[in-house]
Amino acid sequence: MNLDVNTLFVVTIYVEVILGLLLLFAWVQNTALYAVAWWGFAHLLRAGSIVLFGMYGSVPDLISIDLANAVLFTSFAVTWTGARLFDHHNVQPVLLLGGAGLWLALCHLPAVTGSWDLRTLLSSGIITAYTWAAAYEFYRGRSEPLVSRWPAISLLFAHGALYLLRTPFGAMLPWLPANSQVFASVWLTVLSFEGLLFTIAIAFILLAMAKERSEHQHKTDSLIDSLTGIANRRAFLQDSEIQLKRQAIDPRPIAVMLLDLDNFKSINDRFGHAIGDRVLQCFAEVGSSCMRRLDIFGRLGGEEFAALLVDASRDRALAVAEQIRSSFIAATGEVDGKPVVATVSIGIVISYDAVLDLSALLAQADHALYRAKDNGRNRIEIASIELILDRVKRAAAAADRAAAVKAARSAA
Repeated sequence: MNLDVNTLFVVTIYVEVILGLLLLFAWVQNTALYAVAWWGFAHLLRAGSIVLFGMYGSVPDLISIDLANAVLFTSFAVTWTGARLFDHHNVQPVLLLGGAGLWLALCHLPAVTGSWDLRTLLSSGIITAYTWAAAYEFYRGRSEPLVSRWPAISLLFAHGALYLLRTPFGAMLPWLPANSQVFASVWLTVLSFEGLLFTIAIAFILLAMAKERSEHQHKTDSLIDSLTGIANRRAFLQDSEIQLKRQAIDPRPIAVMLLDLDNFKSINDRFGHAIGDRVLQCFAEVGSSCMRRLDIFGRLGGEEFAALLVDASRDRALAVAEQIRSSFIAATGEVDGKPVVATVSIGIVISYDAVLDLSALLAQADHALYRAKDNGRNRIEIASIELILDRVKRAAAAADRAAAVKAARSAA
């Protein structure tokens, strides 16, 4: 079978339809990803435009060239719109249909109608504009850690560049003997083959990107507290363990805090659970605003929160705790019109080396927290690291004695 334009057209139609239906099927599995549906319709529109191109010579040029190009431009515009939706931007109807409208308006001007190169340059420019716009949409959303975003950007940029060079390269290539310039161009064959490869590659890359987004979202959701938007218990413990391992390599003081809202049940009883939820959200906002980038802050459950401050001296830990305590009182002076005035008790422990593991630090912070509760609430207590280390040493000595006794009995 010869690799001619007609063969490529037929193959491309089938491929575009299959890929379009594949993307629509993927969207049906997760209808929250609207961008995938747009990308699916883009492939179907491209299949329709190729069908119209294939009618060249048997139908008026208005259909096989003008309308076919308008549909083709719209397909690239739909791909660009899908990229906008993927990164949570709005649809822009004017720009969505602007390329097709510009083509239909200009291609009937005498200066444009009489110049095949000018029409080619115009159509190539429109396709390049939409393709590069889609690449830019993915690029400006690069803060989201999606690996497949970068192949999509590269492929879209390369495809747009190839179309932009269509006219100057076409002028350099020989024309094959045939009845029609449209189907006889070597450059058109190159573009058709590249277009087939592009449509296959971009469909699977976009599908991979949508899948990666879903997996990343599921992973994020499993580590984020749904009510407050901060780290949940699992994420806090996981990140804190990692930070303590770093402390063993590079010893720096670390402060661990346990923070418990005072009389939270009475807030729910007096003002209702909706206000109680707002108080929890308010505390999460206050606590997060007092943290540095390397600090870890999370909700352990109910009205109990925890924080790990990196490279934190005793004075800094107390200053941060006091800032949280006073800011929380001010922030809850009125919650949704209700005079709540909630308070928090805080227990702190400072670790200067890696002697204590996370569970031991949390236990000591918990002792300090209960002391704050017993002493009247709405206050900060800090555990004595000397007493903690003394307990650790005594526990280790007791374990050694027990091991020695066991060994002696075994020897006897």
